[in-house]
Amino acid sequence: MFPISILDQSPVVEGATPREAILATIALARAADELGYARYWLAEHHSMQGLADAAPEILLARLSAETRRIRLGTGGVMLPHYSAFKIAESFRMLEALAPGRIDLGVGRAPGGTQLVNAALESRDPSKFPAQIAEAIGYLEGTTSPSSPFAGLRAMPSGATAPELWVLGSSDYGARLAARMGLPYAYAHFIGGDEPNIPRIYRARFDATARTGRARCIVTVAAIVASTDEEAEDLALPLRLWRTRIMSGQGGGPIPSLAEARAHAWPAHERAATERGRRLVCGSPSTVRAALEGIVDEHGADEAMVVTIAPDYAARLRSYELLAEAFALERTLVSA
Repeated sequence: MFPISILDQSPVVEGATPREAILATIALARAADELGYARYWLAEHHSMQGLADAAPEILLARLSAETRRIRLGTGGVMLPHYSAFKIAESFRMLEALAPGRIDLGVGRAPGGTQLVNAALESRDPSKFPAQIAEAIGYLEGTTSPSSPFAGLRAMPSGATAPELWVLGSSDYGARLAARMGLPYAYAHFIGGDEPNIPRIYRARFDATARTGRARCIVTVAAIVASTDEEAEDLALPLRLWRTRIMSGQGGGPIPSLAEARAHAWPAHERAATERGRRLVCGSPSTVRAALEGIVDEHGADEAMVVTIAPDYAARLRSYELLAEAFALERTLVSA
């Protein structure tokens, strides 16, 4: 059986504040630690009313004190916004707080609009591969002697280092991760059902680049409930939210269940919510079977699940049911 992990976008549901969304993330991370999930990754989004976490590296510091076992990371840091050295030092600090438990997942997407890029003084995304190489050098003390920054070492140094993952929803990230010999996380919930992308990664993986082996996570959007019908009902707010974003109506809070049920849902909107993406929803057995199929088809080693539900209790319950479906081993987490 493959490991199951969580990606949290810190959604702001209708009637909640962004602070409440962050508190819900902290509570869910504690639950994930106890339920037996392998990793807990945080997403980065900017200036979106529906997604609260714009600084995952800060929130991870809190989560490192709230958890004891689970690996913590980013899904991911949008590296073109930042200095590779600053990110390396931030994650070195996280590694000092939670040795052997930190993942640095990096991507090149803006996580917002072009205006966000300007406000963050974002760098040229074509420099993304060079930034990854820089970050690795700083994290591991392997910066090339010919580099003008050869004398720099990300602090605080230590015996362990964050594990760097390349994120992607297209074959660009897959090819880059393969060429650099790095693990790869495929965003199925963004890129859609494209099993060829992780397979390109495996076929082209250069083990000599970092003396490692190919490892792939596939990240899937899913909602679990007691029955298929209940899960489909709980998925309506997410479908409506996606529809509004695709139609240019903005990324406000996740609509309530009542609002989504009352929506007219013309045929073209229903089709648009599924076009190019997939949402797995159903009973525990239904979702387990679907995830097993996706992992197998994509040749992945691990499944990561992102769940956006109408309220935080339903989201927590979805992850509890998923853990039961995969018989994850619960742990007693003491303070």
